[in-house]
Amino acid sequence: MKASPAEQHELLRLQSLDTRMQQLDHRLGSLPQAVPLAELVRSETRVRGTRAEAIGALEDARAELARLESDVAVVEARIARDRDRLQHTSSTKDVAALEAELTALAKRLSDLEDQELAVMERVEATEFALAAVDAERESIAAEIATLEVQRREAAAEIAAERKAAEKDRAAVEAGVPADLLELYEQRRARGGGVGAALLRQRTCGGCTITLTGSDLERVRQAAPDEVLQCPECDRILVRTDESGL
Repeated sequence: MKASPAEQHELLRLQSLDTRMQQLDHRLGSLPQAVPLAELVRSETRVRGTRAEAIGALEDARAELARLESDVAVVEARIARDRDRLQHTSSTKDVAALEAELTALAKRLSDLEDQELAVMERVEATEFALAAVDAERESIAAEIATLEVQRREAAAEIAAERKAAEKDRAAVEAGVPADLLELYEQRRARGGGVGAALLRQRTCGGCTITLTGSDLERVRQAAPDEVLQCPECDRILVRTDESGL
């Protein structure tokens, strides 16, 4: 294949821009916010589970408290009824029975009130725990929001840089012959993103192998407009005054 030295030199500009875009793509895929965001999402999932457990515990405690309050109301109503009956009876037998029942009801009421107090304390503690979980959840949400803004801003900056590089690449590509461009793209696909390399001091910039012997002589004897490829990595070798030939 033939191409003027100037056209071949344009491949180095093209390669530089392609490398730049690869670097930008890598930066986009490894933004510094990605790792802390992933950690925060895991924390959010954990806190969500903790919150569900706290809500379940609070609902259970409140249900138990409601049951105890209902039981207390029933016992208090029976005490009030028995006291009223006690005031309106003259039967010694009834008085004795009512007094015995009132004693039992008083004991039952005391036990229920103790239980009620314990459950009220449990409700309060569970509400406090839930509030702490909600505060942690809000803190995590705020951190996520901040990092997401930073990530969007960083991504937008990278996108702008890539757009500029794409524009520059299109301008350079327009000056490269179609057959040379096709060869470059083939070599780039096979060469890990590098399709053309500068030959500097007889060393290939793509694989860093220094040409010697017959390989070096072949390059020295080649016409300036002959498109050469590295005998080691097969990338296009671009010769300049720095090639040391």
